[in-house]
Order: sequence, then C-alpha cells, then structure tokens
Amino acid sequence: MERDDIIEYSLHAHHTEEEGVKIRKKIWMVTAILSVITIVEVVVGALFPKDDVGGLTWAFIKYGYIILTVVKAAYIVLIFMHLGDETKSLKYMILVPYIIFILYLIFIILTEASYIGDMWNTLH
Repeated sequence: MERDDIIEYSLHAHHTEEEGVKIRKKIWMVTAILSVITIVEVVVGALFPKDDVGGLTWAFIKYGYIILTVVKAAYIVLIFMHLGDETKSLKYMILVPYIIFILYLIFIILTEASYIGDMWNTLH
C-alpha cells in the first residue's frame, strides 16, 4: 500500500531558470570563498614553517589561523545550516554562546601553551 501523505520534495520543487541561476551563483560563491580561505591557510603553512620565523611573526601567524578558522566555521554555519536566512535575534541567540565558548577555549589553549613553554624553558 502506498502512502499518499508523504510528498517527495525533489519531485515538487519547481524553480524558474532565474532562480536556478541565482542558486548556482551562490554555490559557486560559497565554494570560492571557502577555497580562498583554505588556500591562504595552506600557503601560509607551507611558506612559513615555525623554525624560519621569529616570535612576533609566529604569533601573528597563529592568531591569523585562529581568525581564519573561526571565519570559515561561521560562514559554513551561516550558509550550509541556513542560519543566514534567519532573523537577527535568532542568529545572535545561537551564535553568541558559541562565540563565547570558542573565545574561552582559545584563552585556555594559549594560557596552557605559554605555561608549558615556560616549563620547557625552565627544564632545559
């Protein structure tokens, strides 16, 4: 017996050619933005190994990676999880706790890393 209350979305989704062009343009834009961010991360990682750069440059690279990663994650959430289409208050209600948590994790990681570095320098 076939159920008549289930509608297959893909069979009933009719888009005009203009809507299809807009959708494809958005897909290409998302792909380009995420690719550029990833390429920048890979190129910086390949061209600036830790042994070849000084302390201030290395700190700049670390913070740059953190910023690029957070931007890429936020963009993925906004586009692929359709959060970008929601109201501003819902976006803030979902994103602000995550941003606070991520900043807390970054603080803990950097604090503990400096402690371990100090301990390593003390022992050697």
